[in-house]
Amino acid sequence: MDRAAAFADATPLSFWLDDPAAPEPASPLVGRIRADLVIVGGGYTGLWAALLAKQDDPSRHVVLLEGDRCGWAASGRNGGFCAASLTHGLSNGVERFPREIAVLERLGRENLDAIESTIAEQGIECDFERTGELNVATEPHQVAWLREAEAQANEHGEHPHFMDRDELQADIHSPTYLAGLWDQEGCALVHPAKLAWGLRGACEQAGVQIFEHSRVDGIEPDGPGAQAPMLVRTAHGTVATAKVVLATNAYPSPVKRLRKYVVPVYDYVLMTEPLTAEQQAAIGWARRQGIGSTGNQFLYFRPTADNRILFGGYDAVYYYGNRMGPALEQRKATFALLSTQFALMFPQLQDVRFTHSWSGAIDTCSRFCAFFDRSFDGRVSSVAGYTGLGVGASRFGARVALDLVSGEETELTRLEFVQRKPIPFPPEPVRSIGINLTRWSMARADTHGGKRNLWLKALDKVGLGFDS
Repeated sequence: MDRAAAFADATPLSFWLDDPAAPEPASPLVGRIRADLVIVGGGYTGLWAALLAKQDDPSRHVVLLEGDRCGWAASGRNGGFCAASLTHGLSNGVERFPREIAVLERLGRENLDAIESTIAEQGIECDFERTGELNVATEPHQVAWLREAEAQANEHGEHPHFMDRDELQADIHSPTYLAGLWDQEGCALVHPAKLAWGLRGACEQAGVQIFEHSRVDGIEPDGPGAQAPMLVRTAHGTVATAKVVLATNAYPSPVKRLRKYVVPVYDYVLMTEPLTAEQQAAIGWARRQGIGSTGNQFLYFRPTADNRILFGGYDAVYYYGNRMGPALEQRKATFALLSTQFALMFPQLQDVRFTHSWSGAIDTCSRFCAFFDRSFDGRVSSVAGYTGLGVGASRFGARVALDLVSGEETELTRLEFVQRKPIPFPPEPVRSIGINLTRWSMARADTHGGKRNLWLKALDKVGLGFDS
């Protein structure tokens, strides 16, 4: 099959969001109201923050403002990998937070357990499967990387299962796989949009007041002094509130000084048609793990409840000036690349067509994991920068943001992970030049046995980088 023909008829929309069971939209905010707490952003972080806030204090009046629809952006467009790691993987955590990594790993496991418990308690039907995550090597040097990752995990009390080529081939029938490292407990698969919609329903059931199509134009104190309420403004309404949590992800923060820490990077995805029983048998994959390749420019793929395969990643794209918008969401060159990689990985499925093609903006920061902020004398807290691993970490981020805005010191607010900011990105045009040079260098390393050039080594040294 012509690889362009494989996605020629694909619906240009997230498969997850293309669902007639999506909830009806909430009304926009009109007029002036009061609240105890306002959440800005109706993705995972905002929804978790609203739900946890009501669980902390059911009498608290919580208002959530979403510029479009809850779950419409990254929370409805991701691959559905709900990982325990809060630090974008153990290696990144060890490098950046060596003194706290044991605590962060424990908190991450507890966070994933709490997500699983909440889904069960709230009756959220989001195809939750705790099947783990399998990292696969497709080049000889990547096998050594997996062995190094296994040794590091063992040093920190974790015991992923290393699979040599024969064992891996018996499990998943791809001629490109040389070895694998399977974390059997630290990741679950979910239907991303159904998780967001389920959290939205749980918030409404708890009494959260949700307004959609209510983009926040600004926040400001309603008068002098640290005790003055905050005003949160939309096009047609205003909320006066004691506290605000900002959960805007890749979109520009209302607190302008935080914008230098985040760049939006577009990640592209294809979804296959449902596989037949014969096609499923041809590739194996009976354990239904989420899978990621081990290169610098990596692919990720996973099965769905109706036996499709989601296939995405590799070609993360930054557009000059932090540009975002619907015009950037379809990129034929990247879809062709993904389609070609799919056929190489699973030649048994080269006649399978793709029914959906889409992308979403990742809120990338230089340390690859969430960062936090307090502003307006502690009346406003912020969290952003998950860098593509926010499905699970968003609940933790929401918990930290609530602790920060409460003004009380907790185990979480004392963490260096919470108190320290990432290195900011430089202004344009240096920002774009640096990001694109990094992407080129990463691609070059993948074709040169993983060897990092001087540019990547310099970024490693100063702790400033780029990841998808």
